[in-house]
Amino acid sequence: MWTYVIRRLASAVPTLFIIIAIAFFMIRLAPGGPFDRERVVPPEISANLNRVYHLDEPLPQQFVRYLKGLARGDFGPSFKYRDFTVTELIAAGFPVSLKIGLWAMAAAVLLGVGLGAWAAQRRNSVADHLVMGAAMTGIAVPNFVVAPLLSLVIGVYLNLLPVGGLGDGGVRHLLLPVISLALPQVAYIARLSRGSMIEVLSADYIRTGRAKGLTQRRIVFRHALKNALTPVISYLGPATAAIVTGSVVIEQIFGIPGLGRYFVQGALNRDYTLVMGVVVTYGSLIIVLNLAVDLLYGFLDPRVRSHG
Repeated sequence: MWTYVIRRLASAVPTLFIIIAIAFFMIRLAPGGPFDRERVVPPEISANLNRVYHLDEPLPQQFVRYLKGLARGDFGPSFKYRDFTVTELIAAGFPVSLKIGLWAMAAAVLLGVGLGAWAAQRRNSVADHLVMGAAMTGIAVPNFVVAPLLSLVIGVYLNLLPVGGLGDGGVRHLLLPVISLALPQVAYIARLSRGSMIEVLSADYIRTGRAKGLTQRRIVFRHALKNALTPVISYLGPATAAIVTGSVVIEQIFGIPGLGRYFVQGALNRDYTLVMGVVVTYGSLIIVLNLAVDLLYGFLDPRVRSHG
């Protein structure tokens, strides 16, 4: 097992390096610079700013300097938030994004698996068609459309929940962002669960269980659900990474001070170090989550581990 983990981590290093290299050169080759929105300053001061932040060096030299800092865990200073380092900004924003993302993912798994399993047991019935129709709608409508609608109806018209800010971090302030993030994933997971559950319920060992007189409840929860969850679990790694990193738009809509909001502000302000810090954090998170899912997948299906 440890050999498998070490081999997967070693293979992740080149992937992360490529992500860092592409992001580093793309953000610097984009038009504009980190100080272009400042008031016009004399050329001498502009040259001094570039020298202080090493922006006057050739790009390869800047890249090597950045990698050396990264190896020490130093993301560098923020160009926009002058009193903060990028590490401090990430430490402040990442827990917020992670909290919202994990709550959304937990809700998506519970609802998606439940609805998918329920629909599979009523295959081709009206209830099945209603669940799958709702799932298709959830997939088709992006969350940047759902979020403003929820804000307008639930927050403004009905005045049930706050529509912006994190407030005291309580449940009332988290509900709308979490629902907006979770809805598309509920739809995907429900469809995956239904398809997998239908396949498992038609397996020979399930028919044998029915012939022995086992109840439907026992068949589903004791024998079918574990095997039906295998494709869902393989989807959870990329989905969790997507839901955490995909909170960029949701954080902007609801005014939440998470990592995604820093990413947007960093990109708009050409805050090179802040953008790179967020990219490295997101890239590492995606790699770790995919590794965790591979390990869990191998636990549920030993054939995967033996061939990995």
